Amino acid sequence: MKTSNAPTRDPFGRGVIVISIDTEQIWGHFDLTDETGYCRRFPDCVAVHDRLLNCLCAANISATWTVVGALTLSGTSGGQDPRFAGLPQAWVATVPAGDETSAPLWYRRSFVKRLKDARVAQDVGLHGGLTHLIWGDPRTSEEVAWREFDAGQRALEEIGIQPRSFVFPRDLVDYLDILATHGIRCYRGRAPILSEKLGLNFAGRVARLTEEVGRLTPPPVWPEEVLHGLWNIPASMGLYSLGRAASRLAPVRWRLDRVRLGIAAAVRRHGIFHLCFHPQNLAESAWAFSAFETIVQEIAKWRDAEGVEILTMNQVVDRIASGPEPTASRNGAQVLANG
Repeated sequence: MKTSNAPTRDPFGRGVIVISIDTEQIWGHFDLTDETGYCRRFPDCVAVHDRLLNCLCAANISATWTVVGALTLSGTSGGQDPRFAGLPQAWVATVPAGDETSAPLWYRRSFVKRLKDARVAQDVGLHGGLTHLIWGDPRTSEEVAWREFDAGQRALEEIGIQPRSFVFPRDLVDYLDILATHGIRCYRGRAPILSEKLGLNFAGRVARLTEEVGRLTPPPVWPEEVLHGLWNIPASMGLYSLGRAASRLAPVRWRLDRVRLGIAAAVRRHGIFHLCFHPQNLAESAWAFSAFETIVQEIAKWRDAEGVEILTMNQVVDRIASGPEPTASRNGAQVLANG
């Protein structure tokens, strides 16, 4: 049964921050560019994933990492590998044979195992399925989407991960029944802002630039149960390109301002500030990762000084079921934070 996304009660009792990370490496771009072009845009893409995990763990922050299933494979024999059976041949034809040593842009089982075993627990979900196939593409039938999802889920299960959170490739939402009937509890929907409504096109890019230049406040969001047991947790703000050209048009400091505004709005309304991004964007420029470190410091400050909670997508669903957690009152007594 579908419900309204307007909160009927206060499930958090305070502001909440959610970080979701689309973990895809070249799988998110291989239909758009080759390895040379990808590495030119995202130098040190492989190393930045480890650096990002270390940064979050050092700040005691848990995030939701949704992973393209093929990253977890020990290797494949290329586009003809039986695990790609049922997917469009034109889609997988350029997938190289290899393993983590010979094709590290494509296969990163050791890193996904690090995520699974991180000393600060991380939520590991699924990003699309096995190959980052675009579900919302007219050429992707429900049967093909199911094959992509099933193969991706099995790839994660090979290393002991049962994904419960999900992000659609390029945020094109479709075939929700597949998620609802196969163990997925939540997915990230598009932010309720103009640029996301317009999509990944010229009009959307113009709207996004307008939001950045105007330093518009990212909206707080609330979960919406779209099918029984399946919750949409929309984004509030995405960290898109952090390269030199994009940063000339929208300086990084403006994005930091928007993060602060988004958190403050979530605190005022007891909603969620949901920040999402791709790790490779943190490798686009010399300053990109340091900008993210500043964001992490800001998030930790709100947590430590203001009592803002940092939850994974799965923990948001848990909280809806359990209600607000107690918080310490000024005299040290435990009270229920209910707004």
